[in-house]
Order: sequence, then C-alpha cells, then structure tokens
Amino acid sequence: MSIRVKSEEVVEFATRSLASLGANENHARQLAEVLAAGDHRGHFSHGLNRLSMYIDDIQAEMTCLDGTPQIVNETVSCALVNGNNLLGPVVGNFCTELAIKKAKETGIGWVVANNSNHYGIAGYYSIRICKEGLLGMSFTNTSPFQVPTRAKKSALGTNPITLAAPGHNGDDFVLDMATTTAALGKVEIYEREKLPIPETWGVNKNGEVTTDPADVINGGGLLSLGGAEATGGYKGYGLAMMVEIFCGILGDASYGPNVRKWREPGRIANLGQCFVAINPDAFAPGFRDRMSDLMDHCRGLEPAAGYDRVLVAGDPERAHMQECDENGGIPYPPHLIENMNKLASTLGVEPLKTV
Repeated sequence: MSIRVKSEEVVEFATRSLASLGANENHARQLAEVLAAGDHRGHFSHGLNRLSMYIDDIQAEMTCLDGTPQIVNETVSCALVNGNNLLGPVVGNFCTELAIKKAKETGIGWVVANNSNHYGIAGYYSIRICKEGLLGMSFTNTSPFQVPTRAKKSALGTNPITLAAPGHNGDDFVLDMATTTAALGKVEIYEREKLPIPETWGVNKNGEVTTDPADVINGGGLLSLGGAEATGGYKGYGLAMMVEIFCGILGDASYGPNVRKWREPGRIANLGQCFVAINPDAFAPGFRDRMSDLMDHCRGLEPAAGYDRVLVAGDPERAHMQECDENGGIPYPPHLIENMNKLASTLGVEPLKTV
C-alpha cells in the first residue's frame, strides 16, 4: 500500500536534508524541486529515490555546494557554460534561463554546459522553456551503462532526449525519454522488488539478453532503445551517440566511457549538458494551432484491441499529476519512506511528513 506525501513536503524534506550538509539553501531547493517534479510526473526513478546518491556525492566532496556557473564562450545565440561542478539543477536552471533569453532575442538559444552533475529529469528544463511559449529541448550525457549494438561492454549513458512544444491552454507535447529501452533507475526498482525485467531492457556481463535485473546492474548493461539489433536497437544506439555529440563532445566534458559511474569514488562527474530554446514566432504563424490539431488527431484515432485510447507524449504524466493532486499527494512505497526517515535520522533533520 502506498504512502502519500505532498509535493511541497518532498521539496522541503530534500532541501533541509541537502542544506544540513552545507549546501547553499537556494541550490538545495533547486535540486529538491527537480526531484519532486520527477515523482509528481511519475518518473520515480529520478525523484526522491535518488536523493541519497546526491548526498553521497556531497559527503564525498565530489560536488561544490556554492558558487555560480560561468559563461566561457558566447555568441548572440549560443553559449558554452562552465558549471563549476555545482549541483546539476543549478547548472541546468542557469543554462535554461540563458537559452530562453537568447531565443527571445534572436529566435534560438543553444547553450552547452560542461563540468556539471546529474540534473534530474531532462524534461524539467524543456518544460520550463515551453512555459515561455518556446520549444524546449534538453539533453545530458550520463554514466556509461548502455551497451552499444553488437558489443559486450557499456560505453554510453542512458543519454535522454526531451522536447516540449506548446499547444493551446497548457496542453503541451512533452517528450522525455532515455535512449535506452529503460532507465537504470527502473532496473534498480525491479531489482529491489525482485521482479524480472522485459527482454528488451538489458544484457549480462557477456552481452547476452537477460531478464534478471541483477545481471544488468552487476557487470552487464542496458540495451539501446529498441533492444537487440534485430529489433532496431542500433537506432537507439545512434540517438545516444547524437546526445553525446551535443553534450560531451561539443562541450568538452567527459564523454562516453570516460564519464564516471554513479558512486565511483574520487572523481568528479564533469557531465556535459545541452539546452535549446526555439521561438516558433521566428517561423510560420499558427504553431500552437497545428500542434494542438496534430495531438488531438492522434488522440482521436480508434484504439487497437486491448486499449481504451491513444495517447501522445505528456499525457501519462498529466494523468499522474492529476491523480496525485486529487488524492492528496505523491504515492510512495513504504520502504522508500522508511529509507528517507533513516536518512533524516542520520542527518539530524526532521523526517518526511506523510499525508
């Protein structure tokens, strides 16, 4: 049975937990808001579930707790930002605001960051851009858990792709997906729940497809979006390379197999991230009309047997957010609440307040 927590309390709990370790309170809150947004949207692999990993990084002194990202190269539409090893959402928000400013002035803003850290769900930043009436994209490279097609060993991250495009009345298209079939966090959740994973998710240490999540976590890796080569996995592999080019290669950050793995001691992450804002008014008029028309057309298609309706990107998240709001909070499994309260005790902060 799930235990509910209000989104605001998730933010407050994560903020006080991070601040207890010396993090700038504003920086702590920025990270906390991204974690809460991930859970509110139903992406539990990138929400409160990840708080302890950020805390481990802070306690290992692998992340700077105060400071400001720095623009090191800039044109009217583009910029390279040094994240100065700050918390990922601090870097992400800085770059997002810069991309929005440039898009409003020139039609497009393309900002790349290096020396950053894990920034939560990629869609958080594209949505922020979309709320300004712009098309928003965000990409990040991540720890190398993706096994390229035909390989045995991992060399790329889950390297997410996200696009948020404005429709009418807040009905926006919001694509937020990994370039692997599943995110590592989802495999971890299946491992904790002792459940088998689908055959398209991962491989063992020999590069063989497996349904045991432990095989993936312990020496194996994630399959590219599409699964094995026969089912189109090489396309996901290509998309992951594209994200790596936008982030690690373009930004001179760590890239591919050079990115450190989560919990790897003694190395800063130096992630590369990319943020793009596009002003639709720089192109043909009526963008929102066409965007809404296309989404409504797809939703109006007759569903195949076994399905009640056709969805577009962003619909599942909207439904989850509505469910949370109507029922008093975000639903969490009891073991996560227990783990958070153990963490609170260790840190000496007030425990998580449930509904």
